[in-house]
Amino acid sequence: MANRHLSRTIAMQTLFVWDFNNQTKNLDDIIEDNFKNFAPEFDDGGFVRELVFGVFNNLEEINNYIKKYAPEWPLDQITVIDRNVLRLGIYELVFSEKIPPKVAINEAIEVAKNFGGESSGKFINGVLGSIFNDMPEEEKTKREKLSTQKTNNNNEEQTEDKIKQEEVIDNQIEKD
Repeated sequence: MANRHLSRTIAMQTLFVWDFNNQTKNLDDIIEDNFKNFAPEFDDGGFVRELVFGVFNNLEEINNYIKKYAPEWPLDQITVIDRNVLRLGIYELVFSEKIPPKVAINEAIEVAKNFGGESSGKFINGVLGSIFNDMPEEEKTKREKLSTQKTNNNNEEQTEDKIKQEEVIDNQIEKD
């Protein structure tokens, strides 16, 4: 499981526990417990906290997006899993400028498929896809450029790693 995907999974589990307990448990404690139980050696660089507290700090607006784009589904009738996958997806799609929109949508769909019901992926896709379609074109373009920049940065990092590996191999050959 990729690091960011694992972080999103832990964030969803955290929001699930918090929401299931009527939003009364301490989020930091839940995050700590989830790391202990599911990924004790995992260092996410703070991404889980960023996601969880991003949702928490924008909860009212995020819930309003759900109400607007899933009008046949009152919040309390959406399963706890789907509700919190939507919250994460909406946070990444609308509020976080670090994640390209299609990545936010695809990741939310994958988390929904892994943890939700049979139709969860389609439901999440429908809601997030509608939000994306209503985004201003300039915002879509700006955010999609993130994907290109990240790909270029990853390619540069992979090239640097390959050069380092080749240097290590060359040094080993010289020693032999």
